[in-house]
Amino acid sequence: MVKLRTIALSLLQVILLFFISITMNQLAELLHLPIPGSILGIIVIFALLKTNVIKLTWIEKGANLLLAELLLFFIPSAVGIMKYIPLLESDGVRILVVVIASTFIVMLSSGLIASKITNRKESKAL
Repeated sequence: MVKLRTIALSLLQVILLFFISITMNQLAELLHLPIPGSILGIIVIFALLKTNVIKLTWIEKGANLLLAELLLFFIPSAVGIMKYIPLLESDGVRILVVVIASTFIVMLSSGLIASKITNRKESKAL
C-alpha cells in the first residue's frame, strides 16, 4: 500500500512539472519570446521554490523520478541523428571539434565562476 502511494505521489508530481512545462511552452509561443518554454519553466519553478509558493517536497519525488530516467529522454535525439549520416560524414570532424571546444569552454568558465564565488564567500566569512 505504501509503494502504491509513493508511485501515485510521484506520478502526480511529474504531472505538475509537465503542466508547468506545457504552460511555459505555450506562453513562450504566444508571446513570441526568444527564450524556449522549457527554460521559462525552469525559471518559474526556481522562483516558486525560492519564494516558498511551492515546497520542495511537492515536486521532489517526481523530479527525482525524471532525473533517474533522464537517459531515456536522449534516445529520440540519438535516433534522430541517424537521419543526418551524410552530414556527419562530410562535416563530422568539424562538428566534433566544436562540441569538444564548447564543452571545454563551459567547464572552464563554470569552474572559474564557482572558484570566484567560493573565494568571495570565504573572504566574507573571515
